[in-house]
Amino acid sequence: MPSPLDQSLIANLLAELRRAVEAQIEALAAERAARLHLDAENADLRSRNAELAALNARLEHLAREMKRARFGPRSEKLDPDQFELAFEDLETAIAEAQEEHDTAAAARNQSRPSREPRTPRTLPKDLPREERVVEPESLACPCGCGDMVRIGEDRSERLDITPAQFRVIVTVRPRYACPKGRAGVVQQKAPPALIEGGLPTEATIAHVLVSKYSEHLPLYRQAQVMARHGLSIDRSTLADWVGRAAFHLAPIVDRMAALLKRSGKLFMDETTAPVLDPGRGRTKTGYLWAMLRDDRPWSGDDPPGVVFTYAPGRGSAHAERVLEEFEGILQVDGYGGYNRLADDRRGHGAPLRLAYCWAHARREIIKATSKAGSPIAEEALTRIAALYGIEKDIRGQRPDQRRAVRQDRAVPLLDALKAWLRAQAGRLSRKSEMGKAIAYILTRWEGLSLFSGDGRVEMDSNLVENQIRPLALGRKNALFAGHDEGAQNWARIASIIATCKMNGVEPFAYLKATLEAIAAGHPHGDLDDLLPWAFPKTAVKAAA
Repeated sequence: MPSPLDQSLIANLLAELRRAVEAQIEALAAERAARLHLDAENADLRSRNAELAALNARLEHLAREMKRARFGPRSEKLDPDQFELAFEDLETAIAEAQEEHDTAAAARNQSRPSREPRTPRTLPKDLPREERVVEPESLACPCGCGDMVRIGEDRSERLDITPAQFRVIVTVRPRYACPKGRAGVVQQKAPPALIEGGLPTEATIAHVLVSKYSEHLPLYRQAQVMARHGLSIDRSTLADWVGRAAFHLAPIVDRMAALLKRSGKLFMDETTAPVLDPGRGRTKTGYLWAMLRDDRPWSGDDPPGVVFTYAPGRGSAHAERVLEEFEGILQVDGYGGYNRLADDRRGHGAPLRLAYCWAHARREIIKATSKAGSPIAEEALTRIAALYGIEKDIRGQRPDQRRAVRQDRAVPLLDALKAWLRAQAGRLSRKSEMGKAIAYILTRWEGLSLFSGDGRVEMDSNLVENQIRPLALGRKNALFAGHDEGAQNWARIASIIATCKMNGVEPFAYLKATLEAIAAGHPHGDLDDLLPWAFPKTAVKAAA
């Protein structure tokens, strides 16, 4: 039997062994926990990498789609509205993908990932502002000295909106009489109104006009919106308001047209306007002719403006009627209906000089290009692009400066392009698509090269095309005009709204103030004071 000393030694050894085993177990447990933590971190990193890879793949796909929409071979065939729709949807998809990624990251980390600080946007100073001061829950100083003192502040702005709100203007006109009955009754006359005894204020009429002709919201849809606010106003009532306003605004549009035709250079284009033909129970094709002045590219002094005129057809007689009393240069696309205005067939006034559009010429080349591509098309487009590069350099300069640069740089390129096109025309069949495109350019060469000798002339008619595009959107939403007279009202109001926008004037503010002035009896002899470009831009806030 072991001695007491041996027993004590054995007990100590066992205790040390137990401690060593426990330490080893703890070390193994810690190592296992660390390994599990690393495995979890690795799994999380792999998950994040997979998410980032998916996000990058999606964004790269969307970027390719946007590039294809903008620069693809079919991009020239897309309607401008289709362009905008494609970009809107692609940009929306990009934002949705980014938000999906940020939300997933926030769910893991309990906070959204930090983003690059955005450049602060400056909101218009004339917008009304409502300040909301966000104070700390407590101002007590942690050191116990009392309340903290204000040493500064941070400010940030967000854009808010109050939806359209209808209200009722109650006009009260007290009547006064002699208490002894010795005199008659005194009462102030009712304030003037565009529609005497009618329901709407001029602001309401202006809102209906802008909604229909600027926001492209047909009257029956406006009636539906009003019904949601508890207002039972029939579409025919709204149409009555629009018609009466159009009548009173007609002299302003006529005056605009007269002043535009005093210019030395105008743009013109036309677009279809489907009109209901009650006799046949279907629509017929009418046309809205756009006559535009925009001298801003060469720093002209006259304000920009556009007047639309409805005509039942596209014949040259309609263009001639619209342009009566105009003398000068007319910039148009390649439509042959304008040709009679440039020779002795013009019945009113001297022949006009026609400047043609290089954008249309370029489209002819693109339209003739096969899916496999064409070296001739690539060369032609490269040469045309060089001409546009010169235009970019001189935009905004005075006419004499623009002409000098064009004579020095553009004329040699035009001469070389003409010689090259003639050489290609000699090699190609006249019946081929590319042969027809080149013939299109060569037969219009005088008008296409007119810009090189006159600094007021643009290379293309895109300025007037840009003003026609909103009409196409309104045409899609409204389907068609109900009558020839309705189409003319369409053209009249569209002229005012488009001219307001060209001059930086808010259409609602202008129409409200102008209708109020007409209702108050503005002198017809002072009509120029009511033109859109005469409306003070600083009055937008006051008139709104």
